[in-house]
Amino acid sequence: MTDFSKDSLFEFPLAFSIRVIGSNTDAFHERVMEIVAHHVPVEDQQAVSQRLSGGGKYRALTVTFLAQSRLQLDDLYRELGEQKEVFMLL
Repeated sequence: MTDFSKDSLFEFPLAFSIRVIGSNTDAFHERVMEIVAHHVPVEDQQAVSQRLSGGGKYRALTVTFLAQSRLQLDDLYRELGEQKEVFMLL
């Protein structure tokens, strides 16, 4: 797969945040973090925060990390988007 980072508006490496919204379960949190760890080395992971919806039914995880390329971001979004537990990606 081609790395389009040269055609991107971003200059890599850069601090990047991804927000993943899904059900409020520990399994959701664990699965998201497994996928992130698959694409982002632990030393590049800077912060993880979570927030619950007003009714407590949904959980939003925000992971900030040092993105190395457009390809890395594309692959991460693709794998997260394939998960049935994930309702929305921002």
